[in-house]
Amino acid sequence: MADLHILRDHELGLKGARKIAFQWAEHAEKEFGMACTYEEGAAEDEVCFTRSGVNGTLVVTKDRFELNAKLGFLLGSFKSTIESEIVKNLDELLQPQPPAKRAAKKK
Repeated sequence: MADLHILRDHELGLKGARKIAFQWAEHAEKEFGMACTYEEGAAEDEVCFTRSGVNGTLVVTKDRFELNAKLGFLLGSFKSTIESEIVKNLDELLQPQPPAKRAAKKK
């Protein structure tokens, strides 16, 4: 078995981090066939995810994302690819979004 451990600090607060975690879970379900459950807490939330060959958690706090996963034998050989995809996806979600442009008023 191979283990993944990914940490990302952020400044979103729990409410903002929760939104990102929901997006991450939706992506994991859609793109990787994961079954995700989401538990909200007062100080932290936890996303549990699983599918054949992998299971883990994403713990979300006001200032940190911490992902821990165990890869089964077959997926363990793809650890670096899987890890880089998770890191890429999480980093993209954590990028600050530019404010939406307002449509100019017509006169």
